[in-house]
Amino acid sequence: MTSLKPYAIAAISIAAVSALLLNPATADPRLPGGDTTTQFQDANAFSQPASNLSFDGRMDFSIGNSFFRNPWIAAPATATARDGLGPLFNTNSCQGCHIKDGRGHPPLPGQAQAVSTLIRLSIPETADRPRNASDGVIAEPTYGDQLQDFSIAGVEPEARIQWEYEYSTVELATGAMVELRKPLIELTHLAYGPMHPDVLMSARVAPAMIGLGLLEAIPAQEIIAAADPDDINGDGISGRPNTVWDGIAQELVLGRFGWKASKPDVKQQSAAAFFGDIGITSSLSPTESCMPAQTVCVAAPDGGYPEISDELLDLVTFYSEHLAVPARPDYADAEVVAGENVFAEVGCASCHTPQWQTGVGASPALSGQTIYPYTDLLLHDMGEGLADNRADFDASGTEWRTAPLWGLGSYQVVYGHTQLLHDGRARNSLEAILWHGGEAEQSKNRVMQLSEDRLAQLLAFLDSL
Repeated sequence: MTSLKPYAIAAISIAAVSALLLNPATADPRLPGGDTTTQFQDANAFSQPASNLSFDGRMDFSIGNSFFRNPWIAAPATATARDGLGPLFNTNSCQGCHIKDGRGHPPLPGQAQAVSTLIRLSIPETADRPRNASDGVIAEPTYGDQLQDFSIAGVEPEARIQWEYEYSTVELATGAMVELRKPLIELTHLAYGPMHPDVLMSARVAPAMIGLGLLEAIPAQEIIAAADPDDINGDGISGRPNTVWDGIAQELVLGRFGWKASKPDVKQQSAAAFFGDIGITSSLSPTESCMPAQTVCVAAPDGGYPEISDELLDLVTFYSEHLAVPARPDYADAEVVAGENVFAEVGCASCHTPQWQTGVGASPALSGQTIYPYTDLLLHDMGEGLADNRADFDASGTEWRTAPLWGLGSYQVVYGHTQLLHDGRARNSLEAILWHGGEAEQSKNRVMQLSEDRLAQLLAFLDSL
């Protein structure tokens, strides 16, 4: 739960807190974000403020939006509030990865540089090479924990990414054949020398931004209570929380954000993105991302300390927390209702938990809401097919956080594609399901056995979210 912001957010009175606890927002699956839900259904549906946000809150949202969308520039520059880009980076703005506040996409085969996709790097932890409690991974010694394939003038980008696919085919019980693709990634033009021989790489597509503050507002004890790491109930599902370092509280806490739930809150996720993706320092990441071997990067001019102030970081965080989830106009459609039953019958809801209640916290707009994100925010073993073999805090190389499904039906309208999973390999919901393994193997097999009509109902339900 984030702390009270110093900018234009009124304190919640005891009476208001009591009212929220006694009268939570009405449960209505047509409003997946509760009272925050937006009715926008067009290409800007993911860029709307929470519908119940106050006037002062909308002003702060607008300012945060400006710093989320507009590009940063290299230092020194006259625009001192926006200089300090790089020296190494993946994009020059938050919007550069989170297109229209939605998902990114993988590069096209043969494309020399990735846009809205990045490569995580690390080396394995060993008895002789333990990781620090505050670090989720051990960074690759020369290139750090994230490859940066763009740079400012005078500094060489770290590498070029060559992205290709290998293809396989899966047959459904109906006889239909579904083609699956898996990315094959090669790094060329390494500018700062060879990588460690044991380097681990993991491609990551930028996730959608909607509903982050609502996920942050779910009480941690509720998420932890839903975990079943030893599968005591015998259902084959053993979700568990990731325990990660909170750089503000200086302690280990529940992780919620990122593909492996490696960040505890929206502010620290935002600061990490500014640092790793854009090369912008903050009070939470005070030094440039240059590694010691990257001497030209180290010597490059910076935008002062910190390059984004605490005030502006808070405003971008506020913006990110209050992006609304679109309503579900087709919720009551007969095909959709039937598909929701299929969703439950095959076991998808065991991880993609439909409903949560937010607590009472810093933001009045996000408090006491009944929401429908379709995630448990826990880690699950998804099998070898999706494995990146790269641990992150407690997450193993085969574990991923359950992705929220809200907004899924708006993906095509908002940004023109439906590429899913952590690396964008799945081109639609069915392909994403067919990549599920590990704990989800039984559910996937049940989907593969569905009749043509029941499979169509399931996909109609997913398209309604």
